[in-house]
Amino acid sequence: MNHPNIRRLAWEGKELVLVGTAHVSRESAELAEAVIASERPDVVCVELCKARYEAIKQREKWQEMDIVKVIREQRTSVLLFQLLLASFQKKIAEKLRIAPGEEMIRAVAQAEALGIAVVLADREIRVTLLRAWRKMGFWTKVRVLPEMIVSLFYAEDVTAEEVERLKEQDVLEAALQTFGDKLPALKATLIDERDAYLSHAVSHADGRKIVAVVGAGHIPGIVENLGRRVDMDALGAVPPPGIWGRYAGWGFSAAIVILFVAGFFYSGGRTSMHMVLSWSAITAACAGLGALVMLSHPLTILAAALSAPIATIHPLVATGWVAGLTEATLRKPQVRDFLELRDDIGSVRGFFRNKITRLLLLVAFVNLTTTAGVLVAIPVVMKHFLAGG
Repeated sequence: MNHPNIRRLAWEGKELVLVGTAHVSRESAELAEAVIASERPDVVCVELCKARYEAIKQREKWQEMDIVKVIREQRTSVLLFQLLLASFQKKIAEKLRIAPGEEMIRAVAQAEALGIAVVLADREIRVTLLRAWRKMGFWTKVRVLPEMIVSLFYAEDVTAEEVERLKEQDVLEAALQTFGDKLPALKATLIDERDAYLSHAVSHADGRKIVAVVGAGHIPGIVENLGRRVDMDALGAVPPPGIWGRYAGWGFSAAIVILFVAGFFYSGGRTSMHMVLSWSAITAACAGLGALVMLSHPLTILAAALSAPIATIHPLVATGWVAGLTEATLRKPQVRDFLELRDDIGSVRGFFRNKITRLLLLVAFVNLTTTAGVLVAIPVVMKHFLAGG
């Protein structure tokens, strides 16, 4: 079967048939199904991991999520990032009247109907997102979240013709290059590492004839990585926080405490008290404002304000977590919120209406405004210190 989005390769005695798709393209879904039916390969590889495959097979998966556990385990940022990505894809898919990932669904279904083995060739989505998150600096994270949220407003302008043009190699490569120039840490993790992972998984699948259904943007990377040594264990591991990540929080906390103590001995108790009160007032006001903007429960606003002065100098506590846990207790998400989550992430209004996504946004926003409060409080505290001396 000949098609511009099919790439045939011979590698170490195997025949690899790479089917390049757009994840929200109806034509791609039909192509994936047709190629498997005509080629009758030994194995079908799909660009899915176990978690994404189960999410497709079990649409009620979101109902099993424990949002309180997510907040306690400090996974809100990764989950929010994942939902924002899913939201953008869902909006395009709805405009084109096709289910997100339908080409993968139909590829798996066709393979199963023909008795062909299926290989989930992609890296676990949680590992990919955690690796991306760990590699991003603070300011990159601050920059990415608003861009992802803003993207929700612009998906409506994408046409079916534009999605199909994404499968043209030169256009897609240019888009990836632009994306990589803006956020190289994200490109390396979301695209380059997965190219290597997919290439190894596809080329090492059992069987002499292998059909791989992957996003068109991955095909050049898969071809480029064929024959290269790929450390799958390294690519599948979540890197621990670096030395800066492990000790920066404790170092910052120690510096602030030392500053307060120095203020007492150097400038006297009155100056030290002004320093502590200024720090408390500014951080509490910013944290409370963040919770207020998110229309949180009054007790959540109070909890955010009261916890901010302490949480900002304690590296194991974040004001956003306190606010999130308080809000989750006072306004616990109901079964309806889990049932409607898949639909609600498709719009900005739904994102703020659903209690689950509102909780995630609350945690992120309160942490952001509290950080802004710290940046404002430091020069104020230093001013008191120097004035007192």
